[in-house]
Amino acid sequence: MKLRKAMAAGIAVATAFSMMPMSAMAEEEPVTIKVFSNNPDRTADQGLVEQTIFDAYMVEHPNVTIDVEALDDEAYKTKFKAYAAGSEMPDLVSVWGQPGFIDEVIDAGILAELNQDDYADYGFISGSTDGFSADGKLYGLPRNTDVIVMYYNAKMFEDNGWEIPATYDDFLTLADTINEAGIIPVAMDGGDKWPLYIYLTDMIQKSEGEGVLQKTLDAISSGDYSDPVFADAANKLREAAERNVFEIGFETTDYGTAQNLFTNGQAAMYYMGSWDMSMATNQDIPDEIRENIRIFNMPVINSDKAASTALTAWNGGGYSVTANAANKEAAIDLLNYMFLPENWTRIAWENGVCMSAQDFSQFATGTETEVQKQLMDMVSASTNVSGSPLGDLGTSEYKTVCEDTVQQLAIGSISTEDFYAGLSALVK
Repeated sequence: MKLRKAMAAGIAVATAFSMMPMSAMAEEEPVTIKVFSNNPDRTADQGLVEQTIFDAYMVEHPNVTIDVEALDDEAYKTKFKAYAAGSEMPDLVSVWGQPGFIDEVIDAGILAELNQDDYADYGFISGSTDGFSADGKLYGLPRNTDVIVMYYNAKMFEDNGWEIPATYDDFLTLADTINEAGIIPVAMDGGDKWPLYIYLTDMIQKSEGEGVLQKTLDAISSGDYSDPVFADAANKLREAAERNVFEIGFETTDYGTAQNLFTNGQAAMYYMGSWDMSMATNQDIPDEIRENIRIFNMPVINSDKAASTALTAWNGGGYSVTANAANKEAAIDLLNYMFLPENWTRIAWENGVCMSAQDFSQFATGTETEVQKQLMDMVSASTNVSGSPLGDLGTSEYKTVCEDTVQQLAIGSISTEDFYAGLSALVK
């Protein structure tokens, strides 16, 4: 509801075009910017933020039509490959700033170089554009700061006397207790696979701390996963599945179903990213659940190396303009407009949708949801940020195999040794 009001307000104030002489407006040639987005729901969350900005842009630029095609992540990636193989790439596209997606796209010459100087005063967080850059050139802009967290139902915890676990062993014990109460401990989107390899990366992070990124890079570059931290993390993922930490049939549960298990009270916790902070403002979720959504960071496994303030976080999703865009300059202008701080960052933060990859603190209102406040505190206190390297720092083929086989690992159809042997074979 708040976003719908923001949308109306955004359009109401976007009247700069009215100051333009009518003769100048009439001289503007009609332009259609084709946008390919991974936000299929245009009525809520990031899809509505995106559409709100597009609608405001079209009010300010009456000669421009923005034609949006939007698919969910997996369908999007499949269609993106089809577009890349042809010659009809849309003008502005969603991208992921990880090597497993963007490196090959940049190498293939699909993305247009952006002028880095254009964004000097846009407030992008230090390092947030690194994943969208190559050889000192910028090829895209990140939209979010993504942090993987454990969402939990605070009222359910209080009513049952459950406490936030201090260690990973405590977490497993808590899961056993929740199971005994006839409730799903953690809703897991195992059908889309990537949350499972992020869980695996989280286990490595909570064991290794600051060394996780370099250790993972070394393993991927050499094909040597013999360091015990990798096997231990994989075994912990498998153990979680065996102890029914996740719902029965988690390997076929999709994103929406996993979230619904949590928001309808069937699951006490939900493992997902900070982009789902919007659950706390979603009026379709019952009040008694929506108002009691809280988060905690996955507990530490090895306190000698990892701190409770170590986060599995990254700047992943973003946008690029395609090199052969039919309306390249118009697409770049739209991209630049989107990331004016008062647009994406302000609208997303004020409506509790996500944390921008830009400085969103300037838009703090004091009326943030508890989840927003917790995330701000978590990020400001972080001592180490790992990204999600195990699946994201190889080639696209490597990432696909990692996703497919981590699901098989989790359900026990392959061993830990076979899982890492498969990854090793791809990089040797």
